Amino acid sequence: MAAPSQPQKSTYDAIVIGAGIQGSFTAYHLAQRHKDTLLLEQFLLPHSRGSSHGQSRIIRSAYPQEYYSRMMPEAFRLWQQLEAETGTTLYRQTGLVVLGPPGEPELEACRRSLGVEEVLDAAALAQRFPGFRLQAGQVAVLDSTAGVLFADQALRAAQEVFRRHGGTLRDGEKVLRIEPGPTVTVTTTAGVYRAPRLIITAGAWTGAFVEQLGLRLPLQPLRIDVCYWREKQPGSAGLGSVSPCFLTLGLSQAPHGIYGLPSIEYPGLMKVCHHHGSPTDPEKRDQAPSGTPRPDIATLSSFISSYLPGLETQPAVIETCLYTNTPDEDFILDRHPKFSNIVIGAGFSGHGFKLAPVVGKLLCELSLGEEPSYNMAHFAITRFPGVLVAAL
Repeated sequence: MAAPSQPQKSTYDAIVIGAGIQGSFTAYHLAQRHKDTLLLEQFLLPHSRGSSHGQSRIIRSAYPQEYYSRMMPEAFRLWQQLEAETGTTLYRQTGLVVLGPPGEPELEACRRSLGVEEVLDAAALAQRFPGFRLQAGQVAVLDSTAGVLFADQALRAAQEVFRRHGGTLRDGEKVLRIEPGPTVTVTTTAGVYRAPRLIITAGAWTGAFVEQLGLRLPLQPLRIDVCYWREKQPGSAGLGSVSPCFLTLGLSQAPHGIYGLPSIEYPGLMKVCHHHGSPTDPEKRDQAPSGTPRPDIATLSSFISSYLPGLETQPAVIETCLYTNTPDEDFILDRHPKFSNIVIGAGFSGHGFKLAPVVGKLLCELSLGEEPSYNMAHFAITRFPGVLVAAL
């Protein structure tokens, strides 16, 4: 953040809109490449209005999609680099259990991505992790590399290194207007800024920004219930802070998947969430009417009674988060089809946090006109037809 007495500068090498984890890592990489970078955030930091707040996220090597699993070794390495740069612990290794029916294609793809042969049946899983109860015939794959990222600390760490490398972070500044051109002009509630390159990483607000630029991206903000469940007898469920994370694939009662993390945030409470939510307007996310049915809670209660019998079947704490989903749940990481000096990172669909160091690097490379480090076909805007809606 610029100090109040510091003269406000108006021209930069790059401007990044949105200081969540993706924007912060994009700015971090640009600053490390000696680009004078402005990172803009509409809310005062820290805040809980977007997708990057909270104390914990899962990080894992197991991914059904090969194009994500290929990125994970570098993601782990860059997280470790950030830990070293800031002298903070950002990751706790807990392992991850992936649960599902035998032969389920995504479960098999996860197993292949890990290069493991072993599949645990119900008895083997219960012996290793007494808190879990698989249903008859179901199996589990163990990702021993996985664990928990401390999300709030990670966000602060990325921003700290960005500023240490000369970057400028201005919070409490809402972007009002973007004018494209060889030099992009960004008008906020507090000033006017110009740069030859702009990166938009505004989470659930991205759709409104890019519509100003003649793009209608299929981005759907979802309001997610983040639920914490109490152990029936403290310490008896085998689900304390040393238990593994888990996720489900291919369960008929949870088509979008369920995931869980050990009791790190609230002692004695395990975080278990449905990987889905209700469509929302990000400006009104906190205005859900009281008494609104929450089908995701019922789905989770049923799952817990069957798979995690050591937990109470009603949540002790419910918080909220935003996902911004694409139809295929793959990210959008691409240059604007008409304005190549405007880059968009969006649609992280509830699984982007762990990959943020690599996403930031890719958005940095795109903004500098470089060949990206990975194949970007799955992240292209052009995979969605008819997105260019207006001539500017």
